[in-house]
Formats: sequence, structure tokens, C-alpha cells
Amino acid sequence: MPVIEDSLPIPVAGVVLAADVVVPESPQGVVLFAHGSGSSRHSPRNRYVASELQRAGLATVLADLLIEREERLDARTGELRFDIGLLARRLTALTDWVAGHEPTAGLAVGLFGASTGAAAALIAAAQRPADVAAVVSRGGRPDLAGEFLQAVRQPTLLIVGERDEIVIDLNRRAMTQLGGEARLEIVPGASHLFEEPGALELVARLARDWFVTYLRRMQPGSEHPEAET
Repeated sequence: MPVIEDSLPIPVAGVVLAADVVVPESPQGVVLFAHGSGSSRHSPRNRYVASELQRAGLATVLADLLIEREERLDARTGELRFDIGLLARRLTALTDWVAGHEPTAGLAVGLFGASTGAAAALIAAAQRPADVAAVVSRGGRPDLAGEFLQAVRQPTLLIVGERDEIVIDLNRRAMTQLGGEARLEIVPGASHLFEEPGALELVARLARDWFVTYLRRMQPGSEHPEAET
């Protein structure tokens, strides 16, 4: 199968969301991105990470969780980027779409969440335990997933910049509440957006290795890997 690259309108949860889908030849899994505060599928950081995942043989879906009208409202008020319930409902619906989309059907699903998108990813993982195999958070706010954290059994990697001290603390607290395997990786010298030389490259490598490990391990009909003790 040749590489498939599509920009698609995806009708889910009562709206139509824009998404960029890339499916490499013989994909080993698929990663759905949940963008964070004030971001979109055009985020250069997430697109860079997605390109590294594609090079590793993983399909990627970068979808906007807000429609254009909502993005304009959020740009003025900032209110929707923290509507975790709304973001989680749409990401969960996108997870269902990925499972039924012919080029990605049957593949193990990973969720990559940035900033507030990390909370949406964790809630979606809790609500779709049979479909989601692994989660990665970049500079995320997993604490905003609240009571759903304890229901997340999938292996979860939390990546935070060393200089993002408040978010490090929030991630450490959230990690103790997660119900499955969890790891916190602190990127040396990095700030919240990982703009320092080499920082984003390390994020991409960490995410790639995590997803390759757990998505390739997960086969249709199998159980999630046991949490390490």
C-alpha cells in the first residue's frame, strides 16, 4: 500500500472537524493528536512529531478539535481551550472514527496530547480502554482529567520541560493517580514549548519509542500490556 495523505472533513459529535491523515505503507499503528491551548492541526511542533512517527511506520491523524467559528471565539476569549469535556467528547468520537476508517481500521491506537489536549487524551483513553493502547503527553495538563485519571490503564508517558516547573509538579501529582504504567520524562533545559535546540527532537524520539513499543505489541483482540511494578 502506498503512503496515503489526505485532508479530510470528519463528521463527529455533531460537528465536522478538519483533519490531516497520513498512512505509511504497512502501518504498525496509528496516533491521533489532541492539540492544546490555542493550537491546531497546523502546529509546527506536533507536525514535526507526527513526521517522526510516520518515519517509524506509524499512521498519524492531526485533527482540529474546534471548528472555525469556535476557534475564532477561543482566540478572543480563551474559554474553549479549557472546556475539557468538549475536547474529550470530540477526541473520543475521533478515536471511534479512526477505528472505523478503512486505512486505519484494526490498527492499535495511540493518543498524543499537548497542553490541555493531554487531559482530553487521557479521558478518551479512560472511555475507550479496548481501542486506545498508549498515551503520550507533551507539556500537558493531565491534572485536568480529574477523576478519569484512575481509570486510565494504558501505558502513559508524560513529557515536560525542565524549566516548566509548575507543569512538572502538576504532572507528578497526576502520575500518582493514573491507574496503569506511567513514566515522567523531563527534557533538560527545555521550557513549556520545547523551543530550545534539540528539545523537540528529544520529545519526538521519546514519543516514537513509546508508541512503537506499545502499539506494535498490541494486536487486535489482545489485552493491554500489564503495568510494570
